[in-house]
Amino acid sequence: MRRPAIQGEKMDRPYRIAELFAGAGGMALGARKAGFVCVWANDNDEDACRTLERNIPIPSVICGDVAEINFREMPDVDGLVFGFPCNDFSVVGERQGISGRYGGLYAWGVKALEVKQPLFFVAENVNGIKSSGGRRDFNTILESLEKAGYRLFPHTYRFEEYGVPQTRHRIIIVGFHKDLDIRHFRHPAPTHAKKPVAAEHALSKIPAAAPNNELTKQSKNVVERLRYIRPGENAFTADLPEHLRLRVKGAKISQIYKRLKPDAPSYTVTGSGGGGTHIYHWKENRALTNRERARLQTFPDDFAFSGGKESVRRQIGMAVPPRGAEIIFRGVLDALAERRASGRSS
Repeated sequence: MRRPAIQGEKMDRPYRIAELFAGAGGMALGARKAGFVCVWANDNDEDACRTLERNIPIPSVICGDVAEINFREMPDVDGLVFGFPCNDFSVVGERQGISGRYGGLYAWGVKALEVKQPLFFVAENVNGIKSSGGRRDFNTILESLEKAGYRLFPHTYRFEEYGVPQTRHRIIIVGFHKDLDIRHFRHPAPTHAKKPVAAEHALSKIPAAAPNNELTKQSKNVVERLRYIRPGENAFTADLPEHLRLRVKGAKISQIYKRLKPDAPSYTVTGSGGGGTHIYHWKENRALTNRERARLQTFPDDFAFSGGKESVRRQIGMAVPPRGAEIIFRGVLDALAERRASGRSS
């Protein structure tokens, strides 16, 4: 087992990271902006892999099943990043937890940590993971990460408090190798708690030539329904004529045909898009374009997504907002710098 390079020695290069379940690259982009260098990444979605290769200079993008990676053969890194799939922990999913199809994938992050023993890791998932299985699932994950050799600092980030123009709440687990003896991690303080970025501001002045900005074709029925829905309302709270009401027994999902409020952050951008879940403009009777959704996720306008419209929508919705990721990675960088400055031995 490779022990991490415990600081006291001079660090004359950027910290190198690897990422599992990288998706379109929200975490990788945020880490890059904070000064980290991603040397290899993995995802099993071909479009997401092409998006990564197209936008972020990563020497090796491994497109395929994480189970096929031989971690012992991969380059050593200082940090591991993994936003393991959230489908089985999301409040809008079936909540199957770690026994579900995706819930157990965190174990590949644990295995990579056990083999590579990097200085730190950053893991991300939906906030619902904390209550999955009556919290048993979350405790199991934390115990596995601790046994791999890490001191953990989990925290729920409300990304709208950090300049991301949407109410997106995610659990981020920062872990430092126990040999580093980092006993405290100051989670970055909110920068926009009192004045979050509103949707109207976030979606203004999109360049005409920006990629992934195609309009979605709306049926006459949808356009007519939207005419009756005011900003902030959805298909169940609006006063709709009888012929436009949804006949879905037991369904009261708040995001169905929900319009944004121009003077408030968006609601959570998700990877879905059918059945009235596209996210709808506060004034125009239409769904947002993928570029507008990417703006809400804080991707820059020149970040071009690969694949068809539905694939791009999924990539955007499943990503970690780069702005939020950058703030977290800067916190990690500060903690490592303090550790080096203290000169503590392992």
